[in-house]
Amino acid sequence: MSLAGTTGATAEVELTIGGMTCASCAARIEKKLNRMEGVEATVNYATEKAKVSYRGADVAVQDLIATVEATGYTAREPAPVVPESPGSTGTEPADTEDAERGPGGTGSTGPAAATGPRSAEDAAKDAELRTLRERLITAVVLSVPVVAMAMIPALQFDHWQWLSLTLAAPVVTYAGWPFHRAAFTNARHGAATMDTLISVGTSAAFLWSLWALFFGMAGMPGMTHPFELTVSRTDGTGNIYLEAAAGVTAFILAGRYFEARAKRKAGAALRALLELGAKEVTVLRDGRETTVPTARLRVGDRFLVRPGEKIATDGTVVEGSSAVDVSMLTGESVPVEVSAGDTVTGATLNAGGRLVVEATRVGADTQLARMARMVEDAQNGKAAAQRLADRISAVFVPVVIGLALATLAFWLGSGSGLTAAFTAAVAVLIIACPCALGLATPTALLVGTGRGAQLGILIKGPEVLESTRRADTIVLDKTGTVTTGRMTLLATHTVATTDETEVLRLAGALEHASEHPVARAVAAGAVERTGSLPVPEGFTDVPGLGVQGVVDGHAVLVGRAQLLADRGEIRLPADLERRRTDAEAAGRTAVVVAWNGEARAVLEVADAVKETSAEAVRRLRALGLLPILLTGDNRAVAASVAAEVGIDQDRVIAEVMPEDKVDVIKRLQAEGRSVAMVGDGVNDAAALAQADLGLAMGTGSDAAIEAGDLTLVRGDLRTAADAIRLARRTLTTIRVNLFWAFAYNVAAIPLAAAGLLNPMIAGAAMAFSSVFVVGNSLRLRGFKAS
Repeated sequence: MSLAGTTGATAEVELTIGGMTCASCAARIEKKLNRMEGVEATVNYATEKAKVSYRGADVAVQDLIATVEATGYTAREPAPVVPESPGSTGTEPADTEDAERGPGGTGSTGPAAATGPRSAEDAAKDAELRTLRERLITAVVLSVPVVAMAMIPALQFDHWQWLSLTLAAPVVTYAGWPFHRAAFTNARHGAATMDTLISVGTSAAFLWSLWALFFGMAGMPGMTHPFELTVSRTDGTGNIYLEAAAGVTAFILAGRYFEARAKRKAGAALRALLELGAKEVTVLRDGRETTVPTARLRVGDRFLVRPGEKIATDGTVVEGSSAVDVSMLTGESVPVEVSAGDTVTGATLNAGGRLVVEATRVGADTQLARMARMVEDAQNGKAAAQRLADRISAVFVPVVIGLALATLAFWLGSGSGLTAAFTAAVAVLIIACPCALGLATPTALLVGTGRGAQLGILIKGPEVLESTRRADTIVLDKTGTVTTGRMTLLATHTVATTDETEVLRLAGALEHASEHPVARAVAAGAVERTGSLPVPEGFTDVPGLGVQGVVDGHAVLVGRAQLLADRGEIRLPADLERRRTDAEAAGRTAVVVAWNGEARAVLEVADAVKETSAEAVRRLRALGLLPILLTGDNRAVAASVAAEVGIDQDRVIAEVMPEDKVDVIKRLQAEGRSVAMVGDGVNDAAALAQADLGLAMGTGSDAAIEAGDLTLVRGDLRTAADAIRLARRTLTTIRVNLFWAFAYNVAAIPLAAAGLLNPMIAGAAMAFSSVFVVGNSLRLRGFKAS
């Protein structure tokens, strides 16, 4: 690891944890790690990862691994950083690390590195899933006849009990071995987990049956007993519980298998995101084309992107023009036209011409890498509800074992017989397994954040979910959020004798030669409406006023009204003067056009409102949020934009300096409001951090993205409403999951303790609760953007 290079420096590492079987395991590991000096750890059962922050001067990664192993589990550190060559630059170690570790590891979210150890890890999980499936198949095939013979008296032929023993033994030993191994490991470390409950419950049922067969009356020829949902009060020497031992093992293995498979599905969105990047790139060096792995790209390298190829990393186009398909990264269906000077994003698809791109970001700095890192960070975090569930799980197992012993003692003391006492105690052990409790939050987070990534919504952390529920006010930054953030030609007003196309051709030709933002807006609008533009002659830039020149034989003036007065004492007709005054009153820039000594038109230029902003405001209102427009622009501009998108005029806060935006958020919070804010600029970063919920436009600055809690990749304000809906839906799913898990245990344990549940039925119900929780979480995959 490279983050703890100096004394006292804080480093972070993500360890892959092996051997966890439930939330109790995760809680134990987390507790042990947090007891270490200078260590803060979060362990997630669903992702099987530990995210650890530690002081590099006091603790090494090997110390963390040793602590995990001493707790009875395994941990694996990230692959070491090995520079590619002796003469590598400062960026090379990070890039090499990306290549070896793959995206998502600490400091290494390079999109091109989705292979390597990440693939080895996936292969290991696939092998583990195959082994679990083999054990499950064994358990099911052998348990079905055992359960059938126990349930159906007609199948209980002479010596049927010995066939049941023959079939049940491999189920309890081989198929159930993971439970027994984990229980033994935990016992060596003085701990008890849910595997302890499973192992003790099934072993007790199996050992009791062995005793009854060999030393009691159960082994006698002709022995029969009916299948009952309630226990019978006999001395138990003639009863066997092989169906309970085998059936419970099969049911729980089925639950574990479907949980494991569902967890793999839940993380599919993140893996698909990581696989988006190009694996190889054609670099231009010394005039030659060289194909190299994408991980070897350096900032400043120029690389070739042919039609149909993925753009290898974030960069700036230096040659060529093309249409770029960004749908796989942002969900935007319309290709984006790019040419020299435009920025492009890694993993997007070049759909048109040949491009030469200069790399500006590589490895962990790319947009795709940041997306992957934010998704995985969110999945590794914990919401307050999950922390509560983990604390409960940590003490749950010892309490349940105590309840089982108390149940056994009570039934024995009441004189109801050993069978009733034993069966009720085993049922308590089996029914209490809080698998659903441990899976309630992480599986919902996995699916919710993964689905968000597919829709261009990045949830930075699970604690954000609570903020989305509480938010009642949403502050919208104007420029770049509600508006496009660039000057656009909005309207053209001409005198009756002049054609609009001619105005745009002549004015656009002159403005095309200028670098002024307003001039570029006019030129772009002219090209869009008329096509190619003529070349002007005698072009002159008049600072502060406009431009003049000769186009198609006409002496043309384009600029402020004062330019016309100064150059030819040209006055605007009353109608054009009114248009100019109205435009300026609305906060727009009025550009006057004249030629041959006569005023011909007034052009309106402004930062255009995004086409989707009005609809987005309506959707935000529908979610119960009060929209407020916040801007540093003048009041007239702000009022015009607010009216266009449907924000009340008394909810417009204009002429606010960047440093004062934080004070606006604080003032709203002081009024008792829970404030969400959407912004995109560097000047929004502090306000986004201050807000209860910050939503950053992914098309905006890095500072804003880092400060926000949610990132909207597409830059479409409608996505803000979708993000809040998805976050609220995820939170609701977590709550439903937790309610099911808690209610299940609270309701079922008393029934088991009262002797009203057969152990096999208890096992089936317990397994079903876990499958229900995972299935409920997977419903989030069907979330659709509105």
